[in-house]
Order: sequence, then structure tokens, then C-alpha cells
Amino acid sequence: MAGGAGLDCGLSSPTLESGPMKQFVVVVYDISNDRRRTKLHNVLLDYGTPVQYSVFECLLDAEGLARMKRAVAKVIRPRVDHVRYYYLCQSCLKKTEVTSGVEVLCDEEAIVV
Repeated sequence: MAGGAGLDCGLSSPTLESGPMKQFVVVVYDISNDRRRTKLHNVLLDYGTPVQYSVFECLLDAEGLARMKRAVAKVIRPRVDHVRYYYLCQSCLKKTEVTSGVEVLCDEEAIVV
């Protein structure tokens, strides 16, 4: 899906039916220690999708984001490890282009009967 046209990844205003509003976050890290890098990768698998080496796309509500940041803080050494969080709004997300690999992360719509 080039350009991300028509993406609606749950970033609109919350309603009673849709639940809490979610934030699209790109997590990027640079960790030289193999063990900590692997551990952080495994932790982030619980919160998002790896799209490149050391890059994750996450779609999280406020509680999930706070939980993820606490989990990251337990793994990294702040003086030597670098983690960045990029927050993308719905407008910016629609401008995302994917040339190959994993598509932009979105919640799957589910119908509960």
C-alpha cells in the first residue's frame, strides 16, 4: 500500500464502541550490546511489529504506551543505549509510504457477535 491512502488506524476520536484512542509510535533503538539489544527486541514484540532492524511500529493506548516505556527502561542502560519514540498523527500516517516489507501497522477491525 503505497502512500498509506485511506489508513484509519484507530487514531480518530474515541467513542464508546471503539474504546480508548490509540497512538501510532515508531520506536527506534541503537544498542551496541548484543544481549540487551536482543532482550529489547523481544520486549518490543509484545507491543508492536518489527519493520526493520531496530525499528518497531506500535499502535498503543495510553496505558499500553506507559507499560512499554517502563519495560524498555528496565532493559536499557541510558548512558550508553539510545531509544527514540516518534509519535505519528493520523495525517502523518496517511503520508507513510511502504516500498517493500511489512505494511504500516493497523488494528484489524473485529466484529463481536
